[in-house]
Amino acid sequence: MFDLFSNAALGLQVAVTPENLLFCFLGVLLGTLVGTLPGIGALAGVSLLLPVTFYVEPTTALVMLAGIYYGVTYGGSTAAILLNLPGSSAAAVTCLDGYPMGQKGRAGVALFITTIASFVGGTFAIILLMISTPLLARVGLSFGPAEYASLVVLGLIAASTISAGSPVRGIAMVVLGLLIGTVGSDFETGRLRFTFGFLEIAEGISFVAIAMGLFGVAEVINNIGAGARTTTVSKDEYSWRKLYPKREDWRASWGPMARGSVLGAAFGILPGTGASIASFIAYAFEKRWSKNPDRFGKGAIEGVVAPESANNAAAQAGFIPTLSLGIPGDAVMALMLGALIIHGITPGPQVVTNHPELFWGLVMSFWIGNIFLVILHLPLVGVWVRILLVPYKYLYPSMLFFVCIGVYSVNNSPFDVLLVLIFGGLGYAMLKLDLPAAPLLLGVVLSPILENNLRRAMLISGGDPMTFVERPISAGFLVAALVVLILGLRGFRRKNRWNQLSVGAG
Repeated sequence: MFDLFSNAALGLQVAVTPENLLFCFLGVLLGTLVGTLPGIGALAGVSLLLPVTFYVEPTTALVMLAGIYYGVTYGGSTAAILLNLPGSSAAAVTCLDGYPMGQKGRAGVALFITTIASFVGGTFAIILLMISTPLLARVGLSFGPAEYASLVVLGLIAASTISAGSPVRGIAMVVLGLLIGTVGSDFETGRLRFTFGFLEIAEGISFVAIAMGLFGVAEVINNIGAGARTTTVSKDEYSWRKLYPKREDWRASWGPMARGSVLGAAFGILPGTGASIASFIAYAFEKRWSKNPDRFGKGAIEGVVAPESANNAAAQAGFIPTLSLGIPGDAVMALMLGALIIHGITPGPQVVTNHPELFWGLVMSFWIGNIFLVILHLPLVGVWVRILLVPYKYLYPSMLFFVCIGVYSVNNSPFDVLLVLIFGGLGYAMLKLDLPAAPLLLGVVLSPILENNLRRAMLISGGDPMTFVERPISAGFLVAALVVLILGLRGFRRKNRWNQLSVGAG
């Protein structure tokens, strides 16, 4: 316990430096802005702003990126409640009861209570992060190359099969990402692989170009032609006198808030689930728990509180496997690991032990960022609503301009600008073909980690592949990966069969 408090004190000392405070504030401010604008989301927001972090210390970079991520989950509820337009996928379920509350003149109450629920969910996840991550990191330090390779396989399969969509397509995208990750110089021999004579990718394809292309440029292309929005929102809906909840609202909210926080944190730790699935599970659980489930979908405050606490708990609990084991649970966490790698820090358990100021500084910045968000969210509701009225035809071309400037500034390379446009076209094609981009990005980030540990394990074992099943922990991870794969395929097949029966019955 003493170590926990001493480490927290170290982290607070790092987090309250002027530079980290400034970038934490900028992160949550930009995250709230991105979350408020429908159609962008956390992935696009973090990838678009990734180049900004290359000119600061690693801790400061992660503080800003993390602030953007959980700022998006906060901001996504604003458009969901006021305009029935979820700013992020995690906020989609908030529309179900948030918008009906707004139609009843209770938009202010819904906005206020979502802010408190988000803070409570985030706080619970931060406490869990502080306690469990160092313990998991100690366990991870005892892993050998075989265990790490098997753990990466488990993470990739879980992320590609648990999430929505076809598991086969998810695995195909993971394999494509792994292949893209092999482009460049072999880390042992230095020989060039798959560069096709382009020396600009001798050190690998720019991770920034891939992320910004797949998620930033693809979204811009996908939204070309979207007309001007004419939706207006009355100032009276978010006036201060209508913000504060009544006593019965508080009484109805504490239980869903606590249950949503626990469920969100639990699902946030699992690879491939994340804030979106956590919010839907929390909503479904709360509806089943309720004595009067017919109220849901008609403006029940529990239907707003539960998913909002869950998605924020999940967003911050996602850092637990990322920081303790170096295994990202989703694409946003992969971006965080990519930022670490770019700054010369090898992801894994050694981050917690070898860079305690980075880990604990980041954790304590979560507290500060959540406080910033509470302060920002309520007084600036009117500002966020006005931003919602900016037509897409002005918003997205400016985004594309900043993408090109940002990716060029990383290496001063025009070739990187070409790459980001190529991956933007690929990302758009993947959107139209319903191919998930997140598993591809996970494959790119984890490709060198998998290859490195696979080759080291084979070297130690003298080329015997049985080393992966002879070592109990490694074998356990592989068995778990096989179980997850089978369950994912069976679940998808069952869902398809149900959909076909529904269509046939209709």
